[in-house]
Amino acid sequence: MEERIGPASHIYFSQRLRLHYVDWGNENASPMLMIHGGRDHCRNWDWTAQALRNDYHIIAPDLRGHGDSDWMLGSTYQMNDYVYDIAQLIHQKDLAPLTIVAHSMGGAVALRYTGLYPENVKKLVVIEGLGPSPKMLEKGKDVTTDQRIRNWIDETRKLSGRQPRRYASIEEAYKRMQDENPHLSPERARHLTIHGVHQNEDGTYSWKFDNYVRVFPPTGFDEETTTYLWSRITCPTLLIRGTESWASDPVKDGRAKHFQNAEVVNIEGAGHWVQHDKLDEFLSVTRDFLKD
Repeated sequence: MEERIGPASHIYFSQRLRLHYVDWGNENASPMLMIHGGRDHCRNWDWTAQALRNDYHIIAPDLRGHGDSDWMLGSTYQMNDYVYDIAQLIHQKDLAPLTIVAHSMGGAVALRYTGLYPENVKKLVVIEGLGPSPKMLEKGKDVTTDQRIRNWIDETRKLSGRQPRRYASIEEAYKRMQDENPHLSPERARHLTIHGVHQNEDGTYSWKFDNYVRVFPPTGFDEETTTYLWSRITCPTLLIRGTESWASDPVKDGRAKHFQNAEVVNIEGAGHWVQHDKLDEFLSVTRDFLKD
């Protein structure tokens, strides 16, 4: 059989945005969607996709405002907009029922989608996608609604005057990538940088993501809606956490109790990007979980 080198790039449309995804082939296999986290891009999944592509038809999208997908104009990046985009991709490409593997903000998107459409997801793997811990949420409860909205206005106004940072070379951007995640091997950091930047007209390089994705919505984290949707998820769910990450253990902090059928795995020596920091361990627990 001829060796397949890499994924093919495709475009779909959602809310008039031109959104990008990569398709790893093997169309006759069971579909799997891989959703990246905030300020990341679809090529974050390359190592995982390479390992699983013979067993699944893998599609990995760039979320709006990320990678090679369009940026929003005149609006903030809301969780439900991300969910709508994923719902559109699954609907347009007739992927359901499917398996989803997702990280961080992408995990939150996957959890919300699955809670809305539990019949569409067969199995769900989420790496640190539960959002702020109960302890973090408790600290934020002192902020009044008016102050939260004022903070959002101030932050958005500041961002309106902020230009994307320019790096003189890919090497300079690569060093920034290494600083962001010291767990990354040089090879992975370089790969993620190459796919995560574009070259400006003056020859410098900037990250592909829209700076506005940094702003949290003025409504804050809707804990009631979020946990309710978690409780609607019926498929087997694997929640993965790195022990050296900022994220807390969902068993110890009580969030795991909201799920009907969830297993929690803590991976030693991994930070927030478990799929990069401990790839072999991540693939091992994921493969075991995905077995029929």
